[in-house]
Amino acid sequence: MDKVMTKVKDLTPQSKQVNVLAKVVGFSEEREITSRFGEARKLVEATVGDETGTVLLTLWNEQIGQVQKDETVLIDNGFVSLVRGHIRLNVGKYGSMTKSDQTIETVNTALDVSAVEYEREPRYRSGGYGGGERRERGGDRQFEFGTFGGDRRGGGGGGRDRKDRSRRRY
Repeated sequence: MDKVMTKVKDLTPQSKQVNVLAKVVGFSEEREITSRFGEARKLVEATVGDETGTVLLTLWNEQIGQVQKDETVLIDNGFVSLVRGHIRLNVGKYGSMTKSDQTIETVNTALDVSAVEYEREPRYRSGGYGGGERRERGGDRQFEFGTFGGDRRGGGGGGRDRKDRSRRRY
C-alpha cells in the first residue's frame, strides 16, 4: 500500500483527505435526519477504531448496511467534520469505503477521539472573518466615513446613519 495511512488518534478537526484503516466495533441506532432542504436521510454512526483509538464514522442512506460489526474497513479520501464540537469521520462524495482483508486484532477503546470536545471557533476563523476582526473592520470604516464625509464610498452614509440611530436609542 503506497497510501499514507492516518491513525485514528491523529485525526483532528482539520483532517482532510485521510485514509484510515479501522475495525467496526459497533453501531448507533438508525436515525432520520431532515436536511435544511427538507430531504429526509437515514443516518447511522458506526464506532470504528484501530490500535490507537476509536472514532465515530457517519454512514448515510446507502452506506448503512455496507459494513458489519468486526469487519475492517478502509476509508479512502475521508474527511473529518465537527458535530456539536465532536469529531466525526466521513466518507463524503469524493471518498470511498471498502472492506479490507487486513485485520486489526485489538482496538483501543480507551481513547475515543469523538469524545473530545473542540472549540468550534477556529473553524470559522480560517476565512479571516473572526468575530473580533469583523468588529474592528467596522470600527475602521466608521472612522473613515467620519473623516471623509461618508458619501464618497457608494452607499456608505446609510450604514453609518443606521448605526448612529441605534446608538441614540440606548
